[in-house]
Amino acid sequence: MNEKEQSILTLIKEDPFISQNEIAEKTGLSRSAAAGYISSLAKQGKILGRAYMLPNKKEVLCIGGANIDRKIQAIGKIESGTSNPSASSQSCGGVARNIAENLGRLGCDASLMTAVGDDAEGSWLLGYTKDFVDISPSQTLPNTATGTYTAVLDHDGEMTVAFADMALYDSIDSEFIEKRWGYIASAEIVLLDTNFPAEVLKKTISRCYEESVPLCITPVSSPKVKKLPENLMGVTWLIANHDEAETLSGMKINSDGDFFKAAEKIMKKGVEKVVITRGDKGLIFYTKEGEAGVLLPPKIKVQDVTGAGDSLVAGILYAHLKGLNTENACKIGIACSMLTLQSEETVSPILNNVRLQETFQQNFS
Repeated sequence: MNEKEQSILTLIKEDPFISQNEIAEKTGLSRSAAAGYISSLAKQGKILGRAYMLPNKKEVLCIGGANIDRKIQAIGKIESGTSNPSASSQSCGGVARNIAENLGRLGCDASLMTAVGDDAEGSWLLGYTKDFVDISPSQTLPNTATGTYTAVLDHDGEMTVAFADMALYDSIDSEFIEKRWGYIASAEIVLLDTNFPAEVLKKTISRCYEESVPLCITPVSSPKVKKLPENLMGVTWLIANHDEAETLSGMKINSDGDFFKAAEKIMKKGVEKVVITRGDKGLIFYTKEGEAGVLLPPKIKVQDVTGAGDSLVAGILYAHLKGLNTENACKIGIACSMLTLQSEETVSPILNNVRLQETFQQNFS
């Protein structure tokens, strides 16, 4: 900001209801010049809209998907070409939304920037989520249907196939981000999933880099990771699974050493810290500061794998905000995912910071 912008921002902080005429008089500017500076402050995200609302500081802003999760789990062994006895359920879902709820349950001051349809499902999603996070950055899109994700699980709770109907995200453009930049600029760290179009992801990543806003990216799937730009400069964390890491690094991962080679290729794109998950074999981490390691998870009885990756990301972000190093942040992430794996819900209803700390101390101390 230049000196005039700083003076105007100071006046707005003192009186958010101050008029443009009053600002012009107190700064010695013409009304049109004052209006130009105010417009510049809005574009920078220093103020929100014409009412000169100052964005509330948040620890984490989660940007991306919010949808209805439907699970169909086979009661016995799945047989192709025939009807299989099963049980079904429905819950709130979406990678960014799930991570936001996990963070809210852990006591973080989190907000969610997403889009839902103007239907009963969208109202239910936002109504449920607002009990845990600030949903004011989100938008309801007219004449659209809320996204759905349907997972088919085997009798052990492992996913066999999933179907995603996320057409509404195709209508999100860079203006969606520009109008809400104040929320991004006021966050300590931003979480971005890959549900939105490629141009929106590129815009968010580049502007976070330009304005030094810490950013964590977690891909939604191997196909959607292809929407990420080649240049990932400024990305603080990138947390991906095996398939997503293969797509992003452009190499096959067949051995333990390959995981680190893939992480190194991803870091060359500009990422500071890379985490690659390996299912029941834990994860690897690799950073530009030279930190590297493999973490194996304790053995537990798995109820349902859905949402485990989202809770791991939430745990890592929670630990990052607490100032933990990479290894301990990843351990916190694993502890968080353990609570989700032992729950039939996408986000564990028993999750809180006390339970997380207990799980961490019992398994990693």
